[in-house]
Amino acid sequence: MARLAHICRSCVADGVPRRSFVVALIVGTVLNLINQGDALLSGDHLNLVKLLLTYAVPYCVATYGAVSFRLTTENRTPSGPRAT
Repeated sequence: MARLAHICRSCVADGVPRRSFVVALIVGTVLNLINQGDALLSGDHLNLVKLLLTYAVPYCVATYGAVSFRLTTENRTPSGPRAT
């Protein structure tokens, strides 16, 4: 349970949400243009589920990557103050 709490804290710490949001905004926009560009250009209705998922998936992937990197880095470095 402590590991899950540590993972959750890592998901919301040190700029991870902001970076993941920026990635989701860029990648999600490109993917939405690819997947629903015809509907956007013709004025048809957008599929809102696809729209939300197209932004949510890159956000989750970027967050997963940042947290897994952080956990791997923490496991490799000795505990204690960092040498500068």
